[in-house]
Amino acid sequence: MNILNARSIKQEYNAPFFPMTLIDTHTHLESYARQGAVDAILGRARAAGVEAMITVGTSGEDWLRYRDLAVAHPGTVHYSVGLHPCSVGENWADEIASMKAFWAGGARHPVALGECGLDRFHLPKAAAEAEKMFAWQRAAFAAQLALAKSLACPLIVHSRGAFPETVAMIDASGVDWGRVGFHCFSEGVDEIAELNRRGGRGSFTGILTYKNADAVRAAAKAQGLARLMVETDAPWLTPMPHRGKPNEPAFVRHTAEFAARDIFGTSLDELARVTTANAKTFFGI
Repeated sequence: MNILNARSIKQEYNAPFFPMTLIDTHTHLESYARQGAVDAILGRARAAGVEAMITVGTSGEDWLRYRDLAVAHPGTVHYSVGLHPCSVGENWADEIASMKAFWAGGARHPVALGECGLDRFHLPKAAAEAEKMFAWQRAAFAAQLALAKSLACPLIVHSRGAFPETVAMIDASGVDWGRVGFHCFSEGVDEIAELNRRGGRGSFTGILTYKNADAVRAAAKAQGLARLMVETDAPWLTPMPHRGKPNEPAFVRHTAEFAARDIFGTSLDELARVTTANAKTFFGI
């Protein structure tokens, strides 16, 4: 990143470099890696005060790429390995069987298993096909829960349109709820209470900044600053004021600024301090 670009980023955030540090706890760097844009993405993140990020695995197609990025950028890029419910196919068992090797010494190991879970929103329209796909999702999620339990590692959960079923499967698995994080939490106060009662938590995206997200903001406030983690889910869910553009880790600062000012009534420095400590403790980084 050249000095002119750095100055323009400094002006956008209207703050000196590194006034505080944030961690983007859930991003997807694959598209930027394919474009050869990772260095630029990391440069803009640093200029926005983002010290680290977790690039989250969704299928066997990105796990090796993410491990390589973590090795190339130690301390800045961390990664997870998981099979996203929308990536579950007929060969799901073979993919999950290959996951454990990533924790078996050698190169840098993942900081979490996931994202994995259940997703009814993207199921096929045809009832029979949807039933088959959801059965695969459940089986793949159960297998990943068993692996997470054996590894005693943090678990990144994806749940869309299937919250009660997702919670029930985690309950049945015996996984330590204290190591469970529901990423991109988009439910309400009652649902966050169910997670917190068990010892789990929700992580929040740029959805917090959207006009129609009152329920999500209420959930974040109900969970409390002391348990908060922030994420981008880049390249999706871009926060205001950049909504409509591709998301990137630097933009987690906008979500943090909004949450500090409009939800928790605190300073950005304090929110950054707490959420960074939470992320480091949860993921062991």
